[in-house]
Amino acid sequence: MNKKGKRLPKISIRMETKGTKRFPRFLVKIGASKNFLKALTSLIGVSIVIVAVASAFISKSNLIGPAFLVMGLVSFLFMGVMGIKLRFVYPDLTFGFVDNGVMVFAAIIGGNVGGVAGAIIGGVAGNTITDGLGGFFEGYVSEKQEALTHFKSERKMISSSLGKMTGCMFGAGISLTISWLVGLI
Repeated sequence: MNKKGKRLPKISIRMETKGTKRFPRFLVKIGASKNFLKALTSLIGVSIVIVAVASAFISKSNLIGPAFLVMGLVSFLFMGVMGIKLRFVYPDLTFGFVDNGVMVFAAIIGGNVGGVAGAIIGGVAGNTITDGLGGFFEGYVSEKQEALTHFKSERKMISSSLGKMTGCMFGAGISLTISWLVGLI
């Protein structure tokens, strides 16, 4: 329970030993709340769609940016169906947008300089830097939102994960489209 008396989602992992001492059987029981399962199912479902669409467009560099933008719009629709309001995910959208929006350029530059290894190093280094940068802007937006509207964001598993993923899709979509237009990819 938290301070407000609400039940927090929890995952319980319990290991039981059954059988005999000579031949023990170990059972692992995992229990989770409905919110946890709903968030996890949504995360896995959206991830599968992202991988499928990205795989389909991987060789079509002129369409990959718009494909990510369309996936971002579809993710907005999915959040609407799930009852998640934009005001709850605005800081998460900001994080994802900045994170992937900048990281795309780091990976492209790394790939142009060092091939596949350069793209991996550029992506990893870029991701590290952009996580910090995205977190900075996420915090800034969250603080401004609270100061201007007196709205305190409630972080939920499903809204936080979908918000960040949607922001990432928009950031990547815009960056990939710009990269294609200026001839980087």
